[in-house]
Amino acid sequence: MQFIPNFKPSSGEQASALWFIFNKGKLLIKITNDTLTVPDTSDLSESNITLDRFQYLGTLDSHPCYAAELADTPLDADNFKFKELRTLFGSMEEDLIWIAGRANQLVDWSRTHRYCGGCGHLTEDKTDERAKICPQCGLVNYPRLSPAIIVAVLKNNQILLGRNKRFKLPFYSVLAGFVEPGETLEECVQREIREEVGITVKNIRYFGSQPWPFPNSLMIAFVADYTSGEITIDGSEIIDAAWFSKGELPQIPPTISIARQLIDWFTKTQF
Repeated sequence: MQFIPNFKPSSGEQASALWFIFNKGKLLIKITNDTLTVPDTSDLSESNITLDRFQYLGTLDSHPCYAAELADTPLDADNFKFKELRTLFGSMEEDLIWIAGRANQLVDWSRTHRYCGGCGHLTEDKTDERAKICPQCGLVNYPRLSPAIIVAVLKNNQILLGRNKRFKLPFYSVLAGFVEPGETLEECVQREIREEVGITVKNIRYFGSQPWPFPNSLMIAFVADYTSGEITIDGSEIIDAAWFSKGELPQIPPTISIARQLIDWFTKTQF
């Protein structure tokens, strides 16, 4: 599959569109013989699904893709269900999940920027780029991104993993946190590790990045080496943390996440 993002459709687009429809953060999926996918234009018309605040996303293999919210009408279709995006990992095509993540982020942004933050006037879609503009005072708002670091800390062939109290499943992962104003990414790595588990790190190096649309994070991944200190969990976010070798890993995140990519990289590079 090839997805090409864009903020407005090209003239003359005729192919049936795919619709990434959300209601309270959950994605509408079509279930056919245990296969999960997203509805297309014909599904909407056959099921009398009414939409609100739709946005163009781009094309997937030449099929236009749109994000939208379900209008305030009941959904009366047995083969359609709203599902949390996280629950679809491993049960729906990964390309569709990432487009759905983009759609979720844009739906959330559109809903929370209906009014101007400067003067309170209703905003409008900007015609030449993906942005909201206030016709009253001219304030422009772009889709919000919240940068966050995520880091694999290494010590003597072991990796630091913690369990966050917000995790619905009892798995362990590498540590992460949001970047604060005026802070470099490297400073954020050092601060988050110090605050959450009480140790210091060095040799911070870039690993990769991944959009994490729950609803608007950008995860920037690093690897760092342990310097000093004993693990002392903060108790507010992290409820347990420990050093693990590759042969004794606890339950870890799904493969779709960059957290898992960091852990898999660790297991492949340790001998």
